[in-house]
Amino acid sequence: MKFVLSTSFSTVAHLSAIAPVADTHGWHAMSFSDHVVNPEQIKTPYPYTEDGSRRWQPFTDWPDPWVMIGALAAITENLRFTNNVFVLPMRNPYLVAKAISTAAIISNNRITPAFGVGWSRDEFELMQQDFTTRGKRADEMIEVMRLLWSGKMVSYQGKHYQFEPMEMNPAPTENIPIWIGGISDPAMRRAARLGDGWVTDLQPSAEIIESIARIHSWRSEYGRDRLPFEVMATPDDAWDADGYRRLEDAGVTHIMTMPWPFYHGASDKLEHKVDAVKRFADDVISQFS
Repeated sequence: MKFVLSTSFSTVAHLSAIAPVADTHGWHAMSFSDHVVNPEQIKTPYPYTEDGSRRWQPFTDWPDPWVMIGALAAITENLRFTNNVFVLPMRNPYLVAKAISTAAIISNNRITPAFGVGWSRDEFELMQQDFTTRGKRADEMIEVMRLLWSGKMVSYQGKHYQFEPMEMNPAPTENIPIWIGGISDPAMRRAARLGDGWVTDLQPSAEIIESIARIHSWRSEYGRDRLPFEVMATPDDAWDADGYRRLEDAGVTHIMTMPWPFYHGASDKLEHKVDAVKRFADDVISQFS
């Protein structure tokens, strides 16, 4: 089992102090959430709470993930970087491919992008991207980016994206694994069909385990069951080594967590966060070394 440090809702100024500590205390990766803006009023209810309210307060920090990853990669040596999740079809595929390939070069291939199709129609409209076709466009975008990351002269003719031969460099020197986030059937099927891994939401262990079984069944249908596949889970009912081992037995490879509430409650003090990163490493991560 590997452990991923969630940075959701964190003060950006704290991250450059936290990353080197995680880097030297057994954490496998840091993960970044993604919103471009936070509208005062939203047209679409937030889908991951019972009442449709958002999990964060107004004026929460939402750094650009790839700018942040580039900065933190420069001050770490071992830590990988991922997302929970990056809203792919809200963007232009060529700009995303360029940002990710540059981050791969800067970090010496320490990135695992994790993509979702998003829920906020407001942000899609602001970014001038079609909300209704986001799933099908995401499928094509993944194909486009994998072609561009080859560094070769490539072309593509899809329904939503087309281009004549061109190349994008510098290209990553290693394959970039792609994880897919989302708990709907289309999202999990996308993970099975196109992904190298799946990212859960904050949800019960039983739901995570059941979803993994379904994804592996679909992977078998697609003839991809022999390929490596990872799962980054955020259980809402497992907080210790025993709970994590039960998930590991079911196919979870990474646990994403935010350790400071375990030790310091709702504190946003940097010293409490640094302390929690170290203590969780001693208390839990060390049991999986």
